[in-house]
Amino acid sequence: MVILHIKKGDESQFLFKATVKTPLDELIPKLVRIYNGRLKLERICSEMESLAEHGICLPPNMQGLTDEQLDELHLVDEWKSQCIPSGGPVEKKDPMQRRNGHAPNDKMADVIKRTTSEAKEAISKRQVTSNIFVTEETIQDAMDKLRGAMMIVYPMGLPPHEPIRHEFENCEDLSETQAGLEVLEEGTAQLWWAGKECLRGKKLEDFVGRNEKTKIIAKLQKKGHGAPGREQVFSEEEQKKMMAYAYKRQEELKKLEQDEDDSHLNASWSDPTALKRTFAGVGDISWRPK
Repeated sequence: MVILHIKKGDESQFLFKATVKTPLDELIPKLVRIYNGRLKLERICSEMESLAEHGICLPPNMQGLTDEQLDELHLVDEWKSQCIPSGGPVEKKDPMQRRNGHAPNDKMADVIKRTTSEAKEAISKRQVTSNIFVTEETIQDAMDKLRGAMMIVYPMGLPPHEPIRHEFENCEDLSETQAGLEVLEEGTAQLWWAGKECLRGKKLEDFVGRNEKTKIIAKLQKKGHGAPGREQVFSEEEQKKMMAYAYKRQEELKKLEQDEDDSHLNASWSDPTALKRTFAGVGDISWRPK
């Protein structure tokens, strides 16, 4: 089996295994689904942790408004009385005015936090160092556990405007968001290895050879973005040390140039007229008083 170490920039993302006979038309979409699935799980975990702290989201037209503004506009959150967490709510006002402040109690919040922690660990970059592979089943299993946790805390379901529900139903709107820029398209994404694109229509062996015991570092890229940037050969700390040494060496060379010893020019053996004066009998004459 060929091991693909998928990276983004210099950061590890996940490990995936395939055979050299795997068509790239089949391999690349699988890698993209795992890549996008990890991003989706990270978004869901972030929202669920926020929900555990401050309850469900307010309707879009109420978010960001103070209590005084809500009263002035006569806006009421109808879902506040319908979506009550199991065990009763705990008042925890959201300073961002994004969630309704009716948070789950400590026991239910712990269910959410424990489940999100397990999901994040399943897709963690640390899995690379542990040689644990990530598959589509890994993503789906984590997703099912997160959905199950929400059903325990909110058996009546989440309101239609809740971002977590949108993610579970695959109807999230990521347009004009940073998260949307990170998502790849299955049909157009490119796979790069060793500075060259692994073209669709071919097999993995056309690029990495026929040896099944191969491990490569590959990167996924959006179409039209060109080759991914090369990784740093040296770490940031090593670069700092090298720059400091180069600067020190440069200063030493400057000092040597300034302190170049030319005192030998005043020595008798370097006088070009010494031989002539010796034959003239004036070689030992000194003009200084004795």
